[in-house]
Amino acid sequence: MPLSEQEQRLLEEMERSLYHNDADFVASVSSHRGRPSYAIVVTGVLLGIVGIATLLTGVIVRVPFVGVLGFVVMFVGVLLAVSPPRRPGAASTSRPGKSSFLHNFGDRADKRSDEPSE
Repeated sequence: MPLSEQEQRLLEEMERSLYHNDADFVASVSSHRGRPSYAIVVTGVLLGIVGIATLLTGVIVRVPFVGVLGFVVMFVGVLLAVSPPRRPGAASTSRPGKSSFLHNFGDRADKRSDEPSE
């Protein structure tokens, strides 16, 4: 279902506001995404395989602790394999003194509701 004109304008305004107010955040998210470390991906896949084997062993031997341990190892392996790479120094993108996007959006909505309609 296509968006109405009002919804399209609102979406465009939100995008402009995001680019204007949080340009640093947009730049850090959209470009220079770190290249995947193949060593971490391979380690994650191997941990996933070991976790599955441990989980199956726990089920076969009927020892719940071994099964749970296998699940945890498998889960950690999958997280390592699929998590996006992190760049050093990019841990925090918040800037003190700036209003949040939602706060600005709420202010604009309040201003629009106060204006007389056409």
